[in-house]
Amino acid sequence: MGLRREAFLDQVTERGEYGSRQEAERAARVVLALLGAHLVGEVRAQLAARLPEGFALVLLNPLQSAEPLSPERFVRATAAWIEGATDQTAAWDVSAVLSTVADAVGEDLMRQILLQLPVGYDLLFGRPQST
Repeated sequence: MGLRREAFLDQVTERGEYGSRQEAERAARVVLALLGAHLVGEVRAQLAARLPEGFALVLLNPLQSAEPLSPERFVRATAAWIEGATDQTAAWDVSAVLSTVADAVGEDLMRQILLQLPVGYDLLFGRPQST
């Protein structure tokens, strides 16, 4: 069973230093919708199983991405979807959401997720990999 919705949003709110849960939820929805476009198959299904239901659905019905986005472009795409966001605030949003995801999934699944993503996402998840 995945994280409860309140616990997930509380973590994102705390890490993003958001003024409200609504802000945290908006960030989580955008980031997970973009992330979902980059993951396939069993890895995406396993990640969805560890997320609160509403966020799992966002991950499984992602915003379409023509190609895998580099970490920098992922942040820019996040900024484009969040009203009033800048690349700086979006980087903060991405980090707040993805570090919460990383804590929820554990090391093994985290490794599999990173294998499906372009180089550099380990830093967005707050899980720098030694090369």
